[in-house]
Amino acid sequence: MTDERLVPYEERMEKAITSLNSEFMTIRAGRANPHVLDKIKVNYYGSMSDIQQVANVNVPEARMITIQPWEPKMVKEIEKAILASDLGITPSNDGKIIRLVFPQLTEERRKEIAKGVKKKGETAKVAVRNIRRDAVEYVKKMKDISEDIVDELQEDIQKMTDKFVKRIDGMVEEKTKEVFTV
Repeated sequence: MTDERLVPYEERMEKAITSLNSEFMTIRAGRANPHVLDKIKVNYYGSMSDIQQVANVNVPEARMITIQPWEPKMVKEIEKAILASDLGITPSNDGKIIRLVFPQLTEERRKEIAKGVKKKGETAKVAVRNIRRDAVEYVKKMKDISEDIVDELQEDIQKMTDKFVKRIDGMVEEKTKEVFTV
């Protein structure tokens, strides 16, 4: 049970995990995943919108995503947005549907992606450790509590940090395994 004074810090650590999870969803690991389109915005009548807001996105095959815009004129806009992104895939279209065919990943590319996964995991750990530092500073500045309670709270903060770092390590390991699964 977390001390109520530490709950805001635990919530911030949880947000770091959520953020890492959404980062991992956008990493393509050999299989088509519609979440790789999450960060791509398309110009829809002057406002930047998610592709999912202007089209149906489907995964008909393991390595293909189809995007069917609700308005035919959006095909060119969506295609332009995908080309401008860092997705690294050239879209093809038949005038109505855009197809993204994901090539089989090479071993070298898988290693690159795994490095990126590890780097994102390290960034999340740094965020958690910064939150730990903030929590420790908060506890040290508390007035009207004994040194024993300060020590106890610092111990709780460390346990909480260790728990979140362990979760991040597990997420990195799982995503890395996914990247190397052919």
